[in-house]
Amino acid sequence: MSRNPYNLPWKFKLLGSLSSFLLDLALRPDGSVNRFLATICDLKTSASPNKPVNGVTSTDITVDKSRNLWFRLYTPKPTSAEPETGVPVIFYFHGGGFMSLSASFISFDALCRRLAKEVHAVVVSVNYRLAPEHKYPCQYQDCFDVLKFIDSSKSQDGSLVPANANLEHSFLAGDSAGGNAAHHVAVKANGQEFVNIKLIGIVSLQPFFGGEERTDSEMRLPNVPFLPVKVTDKMWRAFLPEGANRDHPATNIFGPDSDDISGLKLPPMIVFVGGLDHLQDWQKRYCEGLKKCGKEVYMVEYPSAFHSFYAWPNLPEYSLAINEVKDFVQRQILG
Repeated sequence: MSRNPYNLPWKFKLLGSLSSFLLDLALRPDGSVNRFLATICDLKTSASPNKPVNGVTSTDITVDKSRNLWFRLYTPKPTSAEPETGVPVIFYFHGGGFMSLSASFISFDALCRRLAKEVHAVVVSVNYRLAPEHKYPCQYQDCFDVLKFIDSSKSQDGSLVPANANLEHSFLAGDSAGGNAAHHVAVKANGQEFVNIKLIGIVSLQPFFGGEERTDSEMRLPNVPFLPVKVTDKMWRAFLPEGANRDHPATNIFGPDSDDISGLKLPPMIVFVGGLDHLQDWQKRYCEGLKKCGKEVYMVEYPSAFHSFYAWPNLPEYSLAINEVKDFVQRQILG
């Protein structure tokens, strides 16, 4: 086998190797994290509440100061072509292995802004607590609490989301760890009576799943740029409860210790898979498991996409994915 099975431009290889090196150093073998090293790559950008950027304004709103729980609200400029039913709302959960990055990370900010503009949706990007200081299930609870916060606030005065935001056309979305969170929040929301929110779709960009077994893609691509296998192993150790292994239900959705979700009413889902992502086999198993449970799922595979391709607007897969999300959202709204 070739020593370099992924043919990437040199700058992607360099940045991927650098980020992987820093994450590997930041994640200690005992599950603790060097927070300074983990935040070096978290290049933050401020919200733009008064000056639209590419036709989208953004505002940071605090939910719970004690746990630094907040979200960045992206609002697209109204258009004359807006439907009378209003615009959809996308609740976005960021990636980073549950232990790094934030909602203000420059790449996530750009992606959410692009989604708001191209899909013409209000985007709620959640900043949740990080592991290992806050282990499972803190991240899921934070994401879920933002839904409840907006649902109850809308019931009171409707001031948090713009008047044209239709919470009955709500979607969960996330990349990597955020895709994992989207699944678990959807499961948790299944037993929740929302007043205003109705979840009608899930968008999952290269969701972060795993298990004790080594899959074929993990063995073929152990050192793939941006997220090598040894780093994901450390991420799970930092996130999961003490003593848990990678077959924990948070990680291995259809593993030996997982819960039966066949009786749950989960909304239709679109899952993006990259051919240069060592997590691809777990993502495909996830799609297969959902279908066996009678859930509606669409898988979109980009053979040349590495993990986190959605952070690079100049890649062809980036625009393709945005268009796929736009089409998916419209299909779910139209029913």
